[in-house]
Amino acid sequence: MATDAPSLGKTMSPAERIARQQLAACYRIFARQGWDELIYNHITLRVPGEDHAFLINPFGLHYREVRASNLVKIDIDGNVLDGSPYPVNKAGFTQHSVFHRYIPDAHCIIHTHTTAGMAVSATREGLLPTNFYAAAFHGQIAYHGFEGITLRADEGVRLIESLGDKRVMMLRNHGTLVMGETLPSAFFRHWALQRACEIQVATGAAGTPALIPDEVIAVHQRDMAGVQLPGGEGAADFAAMVRMLERDETDWKD
Repeated sequence: MATDAPSLGKTMSPAERIARQQLAACYRIFARQGWDELIYNHITLRVPGEDHAFLINPFGLHYREVRASNLVKIDIDGNVLDGSPYPVNKAGFTQHSVFHRYIPDAHCIIHTHTTAGMAVSATREGLLPTNFYAAAFHGQIAYHGFEGITLRADEGVRLIESLGDKRVMMLRNHGTLVMGETLPSAFFRHWALQRACEIQVATGAAGTPALIPDEVIAVHQRDMAGVQLPGGEGAADFAAMVRMLERDETDWKD
């Protein structure tokens, strides 16, 4: 049985409780989608009203064990703020804290090592505009060269430089990283990027990829907003996934 942070329920704001439940649900959904990686990789979320505090998964637990109460609340300097007994993965902290510190709109950050994402990140070409989902990302992806496991603080400067004004990044030979102003928007971007990578890998096995012309990509990207439901990017998609999750498990809310 996982241990909760001892201070929860006494000092937690209603907004933090909602954020914890949303993030815990996201971890469970990722596990159901097969986007987990043993006890590794990270989804982090800023605590509402606390710009220098964010929630991260407790190092040592599988995504299926993550609950609202055992998420670890830390600040951008790595200090534990909620009395959690769990450690935090140093690589996850080093990478995510730099974005939470310097990118104001990076409220949610997702880093994964999915097979398709890692495969595309390991190619010279990166993500190619050969399918519906990839076309939406064309010209909007940053690339960062592999420097080994992300433990050294000095790499943070280069990560920010590589990101530039983008909010999706391929970590070459490593995996993918997406961020969003909300958790649902980051979730949806990860889902779409994952689909784009899966299809690119399948296309390569099927035959010679056909690139979508730039003028068609421009129209495609322009019209994407026209098919979104009210509530913001990814809101309806994430809500649907939470409803499916609730049919089978609800302990993530605890």
